[in-house]
Amino acid sequence: MDFLEVLKNRYACKKFDGRQVAAEHLDVILEAGRLAPTAKNLQEQRIYVVQSEEGLAKIDKVTPCRYGAPTAIVVAFDKNNVFVYPGEQRDSGIEDASIVATHMMLAAKAVGVDSCWINFFDPEAAAKELGLPDNEEVLMILDIGYAAEDAKPLATHTQRRELSETVTYM
Repeated sequence: MDFLEVLKNRYACKKFDGRQVAAEHLDVILEAGRLAPTAKNLQEQRIYVVQSEEGLAKIDKVTPCRYGAPTAIVVAFDKNNVFVYPGEQRDSGIEDASIVATHMMLAAKAVGVDSCWINFFDPEAAAKELGLPDNEEVLMILDIGYAAEDAKPLATHTQRRELSETVTYM
């Protein structure tokens, strides 16, 4: 699929059919995350693929937003391995993990897998429930699977502002 078509067709799927994601598709998705750029190439992302009933039950304890996805990818980052920007007000953790997650989300669509970016949860509660190390912060959960037959994007999905409303040349 052409990249712009991936961007146009990808939407937050909120109803999955329950079929497990094909291993070869999951491999492509995870590889896309691995290839994502990170500040100073620190690669501080930590990716957890949750597919077991026990693991998915833990996801369900921290968010109502799994929507029946058979796989949840938890994207976290090592808080002790981030680049601190000049001024020391920000670091690369959230930014880098977001780039990784976005790469995986778009790769999923490119191979015919639907997804939903989930951030409706308490990151500390999620880390605790999943037993993650103290040095890791959960950024988001990416539900992935195949859309149910009656799943569809929001009615406003195709509505976009004109570039002139969001872009300023200086």
